[in-house]
Amino acid sequence: MPLTPWRFIVGFGTVSLLADLVYEGARSITGPLLASLGATGLVVGVVTGIGEASALLLRLVSGPLTDRTRAFWAWTIAGYALTVITVPVLGIAGTLWVASALVIAERVGKAVRSPAKDTLLSYASAVAGRGRGFGVHEAMDQIGAVTGPLVVAVMLAVTGGDYGPTLGVLALPGVAVVAMLVWLRGRVPDPSIYEPTLAPKERPTVSGVGDRLPREFWIYSIFTAMTMLGFATFGLISFHLVVADVVSAPMVPVLYIAAMAADAVAALALGFGYDRTGARVLVVLPVLSALVPLLAFSHNIAMVAAGVLIWGCAVGVQESTLRAVVADLVAPQRRATAYGLYAGAIGVGTAVGGALTGWLYEVSVPILIATVIAVQVAAIGVLAGLLGRVRQR
Repeated sequence: MPLTPWRFIVGFGTVSLLADLVYEGARSITGPLLASLGATGLVVGVVTGIGEASALLLRLVSGPLTDRTRAFWAWTIAGYALTVITVPVLGIAGTLWVASALVIAERVGKAVRSPAKDTLLSYASAVAGRGRGFGVHEAMDQIGAVTGPLVVAVMLAVTGGDYGPTLGVLALPGVAVVAMLVWLRGRVPDPSIYEPTLAPKERPTVSGVGDRLPREFWIYSIFTAMTMLGFATFGLISFHLVVADVVSAPMVPVLYIAAMAADAVAALALGFGYDRTGARVLVVLPVLSALVPLLAFSHNIAMVAAGVLIWGCAVGVQESTLRAVVADLVAPQRRATAYGLYAGAIGVGTAVGGALTGWLYEVSVPILIATVIAVQVAAIGVLAGLLGRVRQR
């Protein structure tokens, strides 16, 4: 017997918990690690921005290919495998260019798996509730995101700041990720059985190239891309924390832990809110994005801590509710393609945003803050237009 929809969501949440323990542990120290190899603020902003963009833009390829092949499990397992292999190797990188390449490669793994993984989850969430399903998955995800940086913080303290054994220990949960995925695939080889609107005979084997995605989907993608355009990466924030001597390097993962805890709370709150009130809850995201640089790039520890927590809340919305909306806007047979195109659109915003915030950080923090606020105000205007169209449907 296949797992129930909720058990499937919890099972996938366990996979994400273990995977996040691996790659969020590494991401919590990306800025200090690159700085130790001679990186400047601009380099950190560009590398982390390109990394996040790779995790998004490459879905333009993986999304349509997933719909065409219907090999959801193969894409999911391959992407997770790439990520959990890359992280331990990052710890022994001896040069800046090698470390930068590995940071980007880890994000490529996310690009490979995400359209397939999100589509698999969307099938189960059709029964469990879009916002609730993605929200619970993201909350479990963040247990690993909290645990990973904690492990890294302890290992850095024990090893005296040696990144090799610190990231090497993360290979253990990486093995568990692959094992859990293989088990899930055996229990539920075809999760589309959860989607009540698609009977088995109606499931397409090839996504129609000519099928048009709804206009609301494209407006929604523009809105999300704009919120990402002014959203600072944690790599740049952590760089500021160390270079500006706000906190010591071993304390950076501790702040990241707090951000991931805020992420989990925000994912659950906005997920349940979305199921109750619809897309208008998304106005929270540009507000949070505008507050991040205002607080996180100060030299006051209390303000910085508040900025990091708000950054975590924004990530929680991005990783849960935003994905749930796509599933409601697009039919199942085009959903992986839509997730790929959607990710590509916000990938452009992420790439430009990473470089822009990194450059403006070195030019002038007040100009950086003013620019981000202006972009987020414009994003709210786009969201208002989208909500108007949705009400007319």
